Amino acid sequence: MRVPTTAQTMPAWRQHRYGEADALVLEDVEVPEPARGQVLVRLRATGLNNGDIRVMRGEPLLVRLAFGLRRPRQPVRGMDAAATVVAFGEGVTGVAAGDEIVGELPGGGLARFAIAPAQRLVPRPDTLDPVLAAALPVAGGTAWLALEKAGVRAGGATTPRVLVIGASGGVGTFAVQLAASHGAEVWALCGERNRALVGSLGAVRTFDYRRVQPGAADLGDAAFDAVIDIAGTAPLRVLRRLVRDGGRVVLVSGEGGRVLGPIGRLLCAGLMSIGSRRPLVPLAATPRPDVLAELIALADAGGLRPVIARTAPFAGAADALAEVADGHVAGKIVVLAD
Repeated sequence: MRVPTTAQTMPAWRQHRYGEADALVLEDVEVPEPARGQVLVRLRATGLNNGDIRVMRGEPLLVRLAFGLRRPRQPVRGMDAAATVVAFGEGVTGVAAGDEIVGELPGGGLARFAIAPAQRLVPRPDTLDPVLAAALPVAGGTAWLALEKAGVRAGGATTPRVLVIGASGGVGTFAVQLAASHGAEVWALCGERNRALVGSLGAVRTFDYRRVQPGAADLGDAAFDAVIDIAGTAPLRVLRRLVRDGGRVVLVSGEGGRVLGPIGRLLCAGLMSIGSRRPLVPLAATPRPDVLAELIALADAGGLRPVIARTAPFAGAADALAEVADGHVAGKIVVLAD
């Protein structure tokens, strides 16, 4: 069902080659039509993620098999969206024009309108600011699933000690809060200037990652029940020494070569974990509307605080992507729709 819009074209930040943020060009394009199972939404706010940067750069090169060999098949970046439903295709039920939603898009969020798979959408309560909502899907969902993989759950009989490495980024700020809300004793590695922020989110001990690396005496061996590694740079054997028998290291991210990226590291983690009582567990985060609904409820009730480094105007979306690509953003940058 197509609900008439005031325009048949829209502004969109598009890229026609892989590269840095200067590869994005603001263009006027046709408003897309929703196909079966899809919804057309008008963006209110779009959260930026490291995943947007990987697709923008086409790195590691292996990802181009899925996203396009010469240029991104979806030319518009932006996966996290708070938006208003405008129209929907055949087979979509439970959604009406005018509904306020939050969801993870397959790209397309840095435009006035975007297409979203209907099954990924979750209602946004009027009491939750769209800027905060747009920060939740990818980073919040990844943090939730990482703690789930690590076996850190609310209501446990003991108090687990959890180390979050890379605690001040989008995923890290959520991981610290969620682990603390589950009753864990949270330790965290982050930049010196972000230690106070991470402490305010629930970490009982924070360390400057430039001075204290995994394996340092300040952390100790076998001191943690779970390690959430978001930075992805520490040697796997060092990470495994951090956890007690029965504990887990969850690998959220990883560095690697330009061709395969973290694939080699993850394969090595799998081999090292065979028969181990301290497994290294790779995380393949996927959209989970049920998890997103839980995150929205927590944020709406004040039990979860998305950390917003800044909001950016739509005209400054390319600059905002460049800032995320630089790798030093504390929390999230959210682009406001016009």
